[in-house]
Amino acid sequence: MTARTLPKNIDIAIIGAGTQALTLVTHILQKKTKFRRRLLVLDPSGSWLTQWRHQFAAQEIPYLRSPAVHHPHPNPHALRKFAEHRQDELFAPYDLPGTHLFNDFCTNLVKNCNLDELIYPDAVTRILPIESSHGRRFQLNLESGQLLQARRVVLATGTGIPQFPDWVSKINTPYPRERLLHSRQIDLRTLKLTRERILIIGGGLSSGHLTVGAIARSAKVVLMSRRELQEKLFDADPGWLGPKYLKGFNHELDWEKRWQMIQTARNGGSMTPAMMLQLRRLTRDGKLKIEEQCEVIQARWQNHQWQIKCQDGKNFFCDRIWLGTGANLSVENYPLLTDILDTHLTPFVHGLPILDEYLRWSSLALFMMGGLAALQIGPVARNLAGAIKGSQRISKALVKPSLAIS
Repeated sequence: MTARTLPKNIDIAIIGAGTQALTLVTHILQKKTKFRRRLLVLDPSGSWLTQWRHQFAAQEIPYLRSPAVHHPHPNPHALRKFAEHRQDELFAPYDLPGTHLFNDFCTNLVKNCNLDELIYPDAVTRILPIESSHGRRFQLNLESGQLLQARRVVLATGTGIPQFPDWVSKINTPYPRERLLHSRQIDLRTLKLTRERILIIGGGLSSGHLTVGAIARSAKVVLMSRRELQEKLFDADPGWLGPKYLKGFNHELDWEKRWQMIQTARNGGSMTPAMMLQLRRLTRDGKLKIEEQCEVIQARWQNHQWQIKCQDGKNFFCDRIWLGTGANLSVENYPLLTDILDTHLTPFVHGLPILDEYLRWSSLALFMMGGLAALQIGPVARNLAGAIKGSQRISKALVKPSLAIS
């Protein structure tokens, strides 16, 4: 189905077409079907989950880290029902959905609900709060040069800005761009790595997937982490999905303490038990070397290779450096929030904005999803579980007139 025509005005503009946005749209339509004509989703790809699908394919991720009850459909049992004849694509423990199964499920959801018709293929370059004859609105500037006015806006792009270690900016020797990449820039499907030496930095699951993918292409890998690798089934304890931990989190009125609770719960990156098993096997086979409690302090590109110097005095030589160093989630790093910060500054803690209970920016009908909503949602904010929790809050504010900001 072709994307809709761009209107001049819309009630609700959702920026981004990833899992967070898809979850929100299905929750809104479950509450009020007639809101379909009030919604517009803006994404440069013009389709749902484009970036999500690309990242999973590029890193050859076989299955999700989230259990089968976490997905964009409002019915938590919908994915298991869809997988009734594909049980071999639900992985133990907790029925983790295979990537192909999850993608097919989302494709089916979009088709059955005719959600493709809600997307307009363009990128938002600027969000400007304005006063119009109809009251307070947002002007959205699009990459195509077109303008759109929206009464309410949801920012659902929430994966953050790729984070690079400090030593990267201090490299004083020119090097080929493809020889130092962040995990988001890597597509394993395009690479031939036979006999190449690759240094992969980071202790999270992305680093694990890249390690496995590189070795499958006959590369030799050193996996380096600033601390010992952490083994966890989920990136935050399941207690954070319900009252076990969230009750205390929600009762904490000190936002700084809430932020600290999030850091403690996530505790940096971690590997699943299944991934750690693979990494140990690769180490035993001599294809992988794991360097824990090791940190790069300097890198130089010389004689067509990297010369790496570490804090503990170790030196490495390699052909490529891949960085699984995560993302920076800070309102100050989001270009789309520049004008909002200039005119409607809201308090924030370590880059995370202090939102109201409906994930709304102070005094504005601007809603945040994903990692930027963590001070309200908790440490699972950026995950599928966080998408569900965020959608429940935002959809309530969008469909209930008494909760609107005029």
